[in-house]
Parts: sequence; structure tokens; C-alpha cells
Amino acid sequence: MATLEIRNLRRIFGPTRAVDDVSLSVDHGELLCLLGPSGSGKSTVLRMLGGFERPDAGSILIDGENVTNLAPERRPTGMVFQSHALWSHMDVFSNVAFGLKLRRLPRAEIRTRAEAALDMVGLAGYGARRPTQLSGGQQQRVALARSLVLEPKILLLDEPFASLDQHLRERLREEVREIQHRAGITMVFVTHGQDEALALADRIAIMRDGRLEQVDRPEIVYRQPSTEFVAGFIGQMNMVDGEVHGGRLHAAELSLPVSLAEGPATLALRPEDIGLHRASGEAGARVMRVTDFGTHLSVELHTGDRVRLRATAEPGAEWAAGMHAELRPRKFAVYREGKLCALPLAPGSGELPASIQSLVADQTRHAAGT
Repeated sequence: MATLEIRNLRRIFGPTRAVDDVSLSVDHGELLCLLGPSGSGKSTVLRMLGGFERPDAGSILIDGENVTNLAPERRPTGMVFQSHALWSHMDVFSNVAFGLKLRRLPRAEIRTRAEAALDMVGLAGYGARRPTQLSGGQQQRVALARSLVLEPKILLLDEPFASLDQHLRERLREEVREIQHRAGITMVFVTHGQDEALALADRIAIMRDGRLEQVDRPEIVYRQPSTEFVAGFIGQMNMVDGEVHGGRLHAAELSLPVSLAEGPATLALRPEDIGLHRASGEAGARVMRVTDFGTHLSVELHTGDRVRLRATAEPGAEWAAGMHAELRPRKFAVYREGKLCALPLAPGSGELPASIQSLVADQTRHAAGT
């Protein structure tokens, strides 16, 4: 196992700061996911970690050793690419053993380690096959085995499942997590898929325009997003412009208590945090569409001022287009100038993390002008 430390990393392409002063630490055996939209800089960070891109500033340390200027083959890292990058003229065993042969290890050791790596990824007995005889998922496992066989301290994965169908992605990400636990290896995983990040990661680092927006455990990132961008990027979220007046936030026909100075603010509501209750007559929001997903109903609503909201309801609930609903938020967050400034807790949800408490307190003081 190994630790990774990134200090003030920067990469500039012409007028674009692809990576702008990024600092991160990854613990022994941790799986950190770099998540963000296209162009956010996550893959550039990963390529700099692997030595395939040279940073313009900053440093990269593995187990305290500065590897910033080392070539890829001299770093204790392994890289798994989206494209598999397998040699079609070699069989599976030769693909996996290639790096060991370059190290001029004894033939018996090469065979033992290559077969063990194939067994670890569930491909024991596939060594004689050609990559073209394998499915996409099997090819990605070969690419994973080829990196693991070199026993890297840090394994880097650059959207390795992007070309696979959803069912296969879900299966492989669980297998990668099991392999990571068995091998006890430190991993940095790049993806733009939120489901992958939430399912795989010990922590998620969300990037935007080359900078870090939030780094935290998946449940914190989902339930307590620290910026408006993260709130809108992770999962489904209703974002509604409103106004604070008289100690209450007024938005989309809702009036919610907040401890904020008067002025504009943005209300954030998860669909699952909106309680729906039948309204009398035509009061409340109008149901426009109901979609049954089996595990829940997705209910699309329009308020009287034409704000579109999405809520969820229990399967079998009797909601249909044309009905009217009273909205009762169970939990919500409030953002001002893109930053979290109020985050009421749902009953029984416990204390906020100290970092979030501090952030909310700072934003509240700033909003109050104190």
C-alpha cells in the first residue's frame, strides 16, 4: 500500500488552465474518484500522476518520494486506459506478462505472477486466447491484470468502463472494488459517471474548470454539497431562485425558515426530500407527468409561477397528471453566490461534519455582513 500527495498541481495549455492549483492527499489503500464534466481537468491530473503529462507547477509525492519529474516507467504506478490498449498479435498471457519480460525477470516468476494476476481478475485459463476472442469486459480485465502484475503502489484508472454497456459497467465496478480490497492497493479512478463514483469511491474529488469544488465521502457529497455546482451536478436536484425576506426563503410557492440576511438565494431540493400531499381544489403545484420506475414514482410538477420541479413518491401512490399537490420539503439547502449558506437537517440525520458547519457559519456571517 502507498500514500499519494498532490501539491499545488498546475497544467496550462495556451490560455487555458486545465489544472489550476490542485492539492490532494490519498491514504493507504484508499480509492479516490476524480469526478467532473468533460473538460474539468480530471484526466489531465491522472496523466500527470502517471507521468504522461508534465506539470507546469506543483509536485507529486508517493510515500513521501517526489516523482514529479520521473518518466512513467520509473514511477511506482500502473495505468488502465479507457481503450484497453491490448496488443492484438499477442495472446492474453503475453499481454499480461509483457511488462515483466521487460524487467528481465526469471521465466518461472513471470509465469507465476501473470497467472496469479489473471486469476485475480477472474480470467484464469484464458491465457492462450487472443484479445479479439474476448468481450469488451474481458478485455478490460486483461488491461487491469496487466497493470496489477507489475505490483504498482498506485493504480490509476482513466474511465475504464466508458465504452461498456451499463449492466457490464455495474458488474465490473463491483469486481474492481473487490480486487482493490483483496490487493490492498491505492487507486485513483477518473470518471464522469456519478453512479460509478458514488458506488466505488471511499472519497470523491469533484472538479470544475481545473479546480477542486469539493472532496469528501460519497454520502457527504450527495447529502451536503458545499457549492451550488456540486448540488446541481451530483444526482437529481431541483434548483430554484428565491428571495430571503423576514427570516424566510420564498421560492416556487414555498416559504421556508432560514437564518440569512435578506437578498437573493437559491433553494436546492432533492426529489426524494419533497413530501407530496393531495391539495384541495387547484391549490398547490400541478402534476404534469408521472413515471413508474418500479422502486419509486417520478412526479413532475409545475408551480403556479411555472417553476418545474421533480419529486419522488412511493410505488403504487395514486398520483396522475392533472392532480394538484401540496409540497412539504423534508430537507433542503440554500446557496448564495454559489456557496452553501444554510443546510437544515432532516430529523434523525445527525450532526453536520465540522467542515460543513464551519462553511455554513462563514457564509451566514458573510451574508449578514458581520
